[in-house]
Amino acid sequence: MNLGFEPSGRVVVTGLGAVTPLGTGIDTFWPRMLAGENGIGPVTCFDVSEYSTRIGAEVKDFQMEDWLDARDARRMDRVLGFSVAAARMALEMAGFPLDDEEVKLETGVMIGSGIGGLSVMSEQTKNLFTKGPSRVSPFLVPYMIPDMCSGLTSILFGLKGPNSCVVTACATGVNAIGDAYHIIKRGDAVAMVAGGAEAPITPIGMSGFSSMRAMSTRNDDPARASRPFDKDRDGFVIGEGAGVLILEDLALAQKRGAKILAEIVGYGMSGDAYHITATDPNGDGARRAMTKALKSAGMQPEDIGYINAHGTSTPYNDPSETKAIKSVFGEAAYGIPVSSTKSSIGHLLGGAGAVETVICLLALRDGKVPPTINLETPDPECDLDYVPNASRDHAFKAALTNSFGFGGHNASLIVKAF
Repeated sequence: MNLGFEPSGRVVVTGLGAVTPLGTGIDTFWPRMLAGENGIGPVTCFDVSEYSTRIGAEVKDFQMEDWLDARDARRMDRVLGFSVAAARMALEMAGFPLDDEEVKLETGVMIGSGIGGLSVMSEQTKNLFTKGPSRVSPFLVPYMIPDMCSGLTSILFGLKGPNSCVVTACATGVNAIGDAYHIIKRGDAVAMVAGGAEAPITPIGMSGFSSMRAMSTRNDDPARASRPFDKDRDGFVIGEGAGVLILEDLALAQKRGAKILAEIVGYGMSGDAYHITATDPNGDGARRAMTKALKSAGMQPEDIGYINAHGTSTPYNDPSETKAIKSVFGEAAYGIPVSSTKSSIGHLLGGAGAVETVICLLALRDGKVPPTINLETPDPECDLDYVPNASRDHAFKAALTNSFGFGGHNASLIVKAF
């Protein structure tokens, strides 16, 4: 394959797309996040009157028909619409050459989902038990499996490079971007469409997390329910959406004159080997993931100017992540702005890390750090600078984002100004 350039092994970002509870598209959701707005409210897509948690962070301005063929839009799971929409926005922002067949042969897709097509699975399970096996849709399997976020994106845009999927619970988005970064670095693709998506606000999804008592029950005050690092936090708020990045080998981006937003320079991952749902209370796995990301980037702790925390607003995650950050960064940790944007948009599960990477890139671009809203009574165990309640002007050169998932998955990614 003659692409007219020699791959550099350096990986840059040229496009971003996002579907979030604060709006669809970068120009919609980013100003609202900087303004400290909140995308959390009562769940409206089904009757939640019997649920212990009745709030969530829904995407309210999204129509499947705007992004998919009308017939497909009627039968596909919402997670596929989110992933395709975010990918399309990112490709358009990048000005990606979708008319260049040689480039498309070497461009892959890595969009993960922690759960996949939960609503399709639920609907067809109901059909099985009420109408019989002959009434189960033939589209159940392809629209349920998490890898179809990548598969459908590959098909719609004709991208024939590595086509894969990451499923690591709430670490999925960062793992997908990090794995795509490595695919380009080792020369198996010249570009990747990478990110994560989730659409878990369904009866079975809400029931499962409610039964675990993992979600906030601040039903009468949803705007203040997600409160990472606050002493009065009582659980996470479930959210939905997607984030997608266009990653390119630097040589391709330069050859086609693309606007380079930033460079991906570090990626680390680890396992807690501790518990199926609880994080290691000492933050050891998180510490090792961050340390590996710094090592792979060839950076020192003092080189990081912003941390987007996993920050779920759960009793155990927030102090353990704080311990991990202090373990890695030492005294320098107290001088680094750390924010949890889940306070504004809830926890997007498999889509969280991807949207939060998009947020890091926008913060880096604009020199503005988004706030951790609802931080009113700091937990004494959480004593870092969490950028409480108002965004902040802050010029910096590199950001780190953390994502941790059920099963003990830990992933950290570092992005740097180009």
